[in-house]
Amino acid sequence: MRIVVTGAGPDSIGLATAVALRDLGHEVVVTTRSVPVDGFAWHPLDLASRTSVAAFASWFGATYDGLDALVNNAGIHLDLRSTWKQPQLVDGHEIHWRTNYLGTADLTRALLPLLLSAPDPRVVHVVSKLHERGRNEAFFSAFGDGYDSWVAYGTSKLALVHDAASLAVRHPGLRAYSLHPGSVYTHIADRGLETAPLLGRLRALAAPLERRMLATPAQGAETSVHCVTAPDATSGYYRRSAPAEPAPQAGDEAARAALWARTSDWLVEEAR
Repeated sequence: MRIVVTGAGPDSIGLATAVALRDLGHEVVVTTRSVPVDGFAWHPLDLASRTSVAAFASWFGATYDGLDALVNNAGIHLDLRSTWKQPQLVDGHEIHWRTNYLGTADLTRALLPLLLSAPDPRVVHVVSKLHERGRNEAFFSAFGDGYDSWVAYGTSKLALVHDAASLAVRHPGLRAYSLHPGSVYTHIADRGLETAPLLGRLRALAAPLERRMLATPAQGAETSVHCVTAPDATSGYYRRSAPAEPAPQAGDEAARAALWARTSDWLVEEAR
């Protein structure tokens, strides 16, 4: 299989996923925002930039003749102290929404023609149990009133749960998954604490204890690897390499349909 894994930075779930898939004998292409990854075919990708997404899709299509699976692992979680009173905007969208959801949706749609030509195509959205904090009504509110960055993050992940479900229904030959990788020790919190250097130093001091309490990136990658490779893994939401129930809001089919339609409009608007 030829597989793209996004967000494969040092000590990340994405890199652990790529290593595990490569060790199983698959051809793996990885992305980070700017730094090449030793041992893998690599290309830069910034999900917050439509230009970057288009450049990656164009490069991949010109370099490779097919794609079997896409693991959308890249994402951000900022403002971990909940100090922001207003959303930080990128292209007019809240930054978690623009990066985690719209960037991922844009990339997936750009690569979909290649995926659909594969014999058993699969798309994996790595989300979080924090999608439970998301709100369907926030999809269209721009997060302006009573802004909470944790809710914004959760909403971006809830939207990806909906997106995977929509992909599976709209493309019956495609297996589409969303998953919670577990509570994993990675560097995703480092950027979220950039504005709090004291907390960052305290976290560094506590790192040995945190590592013992949390799963390793390799353990966090297990569910992604399962969804990509298991012959009997049907589309849906997964946790611990098994089907699980997502948050109740993920079952709102009207919200899901509205999100799909509005996402198509957003992506067209951004392309102009």
